[in-house]
Amino acid sequence: MESSPHRVSDVMTHAVVAVGRKALFKDIVERMEEWKVSALPVLEGDGRVIGVVSEADLLPKEEFRDSDPDRFTQLRRLTDLAKAGAVSAEELMSTPAVTVHSDATLAEAARIMALRHVKRLPVVNAEGILEGVVSRGDLLKVFLRPDNDLADEIRRDIVDVLFPAPVEPVHIIVSDGVATLTGRVGDAARIPLAARLVQGVEGVVGVDCRLTDAGSDAG
Repeated sequence: MESSPHRVSDVMTHAVVAVGRKALFKDIVERMEEWKVSALPVLEGDGRVIGVVSEADLLPKEEFRDSDPDRFTQLRRLTDLAKAGAVSAEELMSTPAVTVHSDATLAEAARIMALRHVKRLPVVNAEGILEGVVSRGDLLKVFLRPDNDLADEIRRDIVDVLFPAPVEPVHIIVSDGVATLTGRVGDAARIPLAARLVQGVEGVVGVDCRLTDAGSDAG
């Protein structure tokens, strides 16, 4: 028994703007501005992702435009200095690209973004072919799920499974993403598990579990 986690395929953007390895610096900047994106996948051949050009890859050209870095800076920032003189995507791109598969969970995608300090991930298939892009904003879309949908999923996938015969009906109210559960159940040992599972439902912001043990009323 588990609630079905949302996958990257549920929220990713399928229409993706990308560039080839020979794309020029100015063209890359113009494309980013036109499409309002902060990074572009770099493709080769039949659409295989070979790298990503981000705003961070482009900024060294401006940073070092009028500077004459000392020896220490040159040694410490060799990569950035190389990118300051770059004119094409293959010289600018970060490679290998940090990517994700469409069947990854949103939590997995969020973890990759956090660990690798990126805002967007190309979504690729097993052969590395581009299928879409997922951004931080896409991962937050699950929090737009209607409260009624959340309550229905909690009822169907968690409450009805853990407590098929409650002493009294379990009431589920979801308001602004916060799920409140009330009622008396016969198996008190499952209450903490219920709270954890509800917290794991995609789109739930918080949980107020007020379920009580019917056995505590005895005597």
